[in-house]
Amino acid sequence: MSALDWKNTVLLDGKAVAAHRRARLASEVLEFRAKSGRAPGLAVILVGDNPASHIYVKNKIKACEEAGIASFHIPLAATVTQEELHKEIEKLNTRNDVDGILVQLPLPKGLNETAALETIAPHKDPDGLTSGNLGLLLAGRKRVAPCTPFGVMKILEHFQIALEGKKAVVVGRSNIVGKPMSLLLQEANATVTMAHSRTKDLASVTREAEIVVVAAGQPRFLGREAFGKGSVVVDVGIHRVPASETLLIGGKKSSICGDVRYEELLGHVQAITPVPGGVGPMTIQMLLENTLTLSKLGASL
Repeated sequence: MSALDWKNTVLLDGKAVAAHRRARLASEVLEFRAKSGRAPGLAVILVGDNPASHIYVKNKIKACEEAGIASFHIPLAATVTQEELHKEIEKLNTRNDVDGILVQLPLPKGLNETAALETIAPHKDPDGLTSGNLGLLLAGRKRVAPCTPFGVMKILEHFQIALEGKKAVVVGRSNIVGKPMSLLLQEANATVTMAHSRTKDLASVTREAEIVVVAAGQPRFLGREAFGKGSVVVDVGIHRVPASETLLIGGKKSSICGDVRYEELLGHVQAITPVPGGVGPMTIQMLLENTLTLSKLGASL
């Protein structure tokens, strides 16, 4: 891939967008503290010893500190029962210093993630994943939107990518990304198609789109053949590559990849999110922004 090809594609740098928004968020948090007499509070429940989850939680705690949000780390053993987990969540539901409760996923085998999430009071759900908050989103009266798709929307907004009247395809139909992503794009007046593992001739569907959000959960799933020239591609996937398969992208080695074959799209699409450094940083940023939103609603500020 030549230097010219690289320059022809705009990199949608989510890390830079998050940093820009973090500075503004810190100012808003200070304003909230002045009015309410306390900092917004985010509690994170981490069950077990999943290494990736530990890294994610560490990053979230650091982000809270940067924004001036109080963070409460609740570590639980992998042997915790469903009932014990629910009791911990219910305790947090009643705490006045906690505005948001996050249960770090995935949970250890044997624990029901849906049941755990539904135990979170909807007004303390910064992930926006309880049925109460998803229902409000569907009804067009959102309290908060799920962090990853909300972050995608803010990336597109930051780079002034018009959505109204555009053809958009969302690949993936999970409650965490795919479904709410389609709703947010529709709210922005895009014409949205949802595609998934059972879609026939998926590449022919995505090629017709001007905006494609890929949340398939499969590493390097789609390449140049699946995207129209000049389209905008948002890659939600993030996967660790085995050491024996380390990638060479743009002359640099990478042990992380997304759902698309990034290097094939440079110079072909109008804009693309890198992995890492694209959607991931914005997911954490929107978690913080949602926490502040919930704290304001709780304090009626």
